[in-house]
Amino acid sequence: MGNPCVDSTGLHSGQGLLRLTATVEKVISPYSSEDGKGLLKAAIRDPDPIVFLENEILYGVQFPMSDEALSKDFILPIGKAKIERPAVETSLEAAKELSGVGIELEVINLRTLRPLDEQTIVQSVAKTNHLVTVEQGWPHCGIGSEICARIVESETFYHLDSSPMRIAAVDTPMPYANSLEVATLPQASDIIHTVKKMLGVNS
Repeated sequence: MGNPCVDSTGLHSGQGLLRLTATVEKVISPYSSEDGKGLLKAAIRDPDPIVFLENEILYGVQFPMSDEALSKDFILPIGKAKIERPAVETSLEAAKELSGVGIELEVINLRTLRPLDEQTIVQSVAKTNHLVTVEQGWPHCGIGSEICARIVESETFYHLDSSPMRIAAVDTPMPYANSLEVATLPQASDIIHTVKKMLGVNS
């Protein structure tokens, strides 16, 4: 299932489906080619119902494939996130720019939204003492909301040096024009501004 559809497709095709399907028993959202191959094979072998969401905007991105991923036996476990740094996409572009001013981000590729790899998130918060979530969907009842809730409701809350912050799409129907779509979806500049604000760093 494509999530979201390609650029400039308007109200319905351009909306993300993550938050709408997150109540299904298992939900997979691969980022890279390795994620797609390894998790799709895992989904086929799994006896439970699974929603497999591909981000069609990433179809045109070329990802490197390791020798391990190219083997026919390659498979990834469902429910296990990956620390993804460095690479491409909005969060990682922001991480690269912030690194230039001495701010190092740890970017987590969730891979699976349900079950959520809470352990990896908790370990990251305990290590960095901060939490910023980024998603292309609307903020209301989003994945970021769930992650923030789990952190503040647990003992991990006491590791935080500041309030968790969410970055999401503008809470409005997706526009058709590409220029307006860009203004609606999270950009690297949004992440940079939020992180600097959280850390009290002047732009």
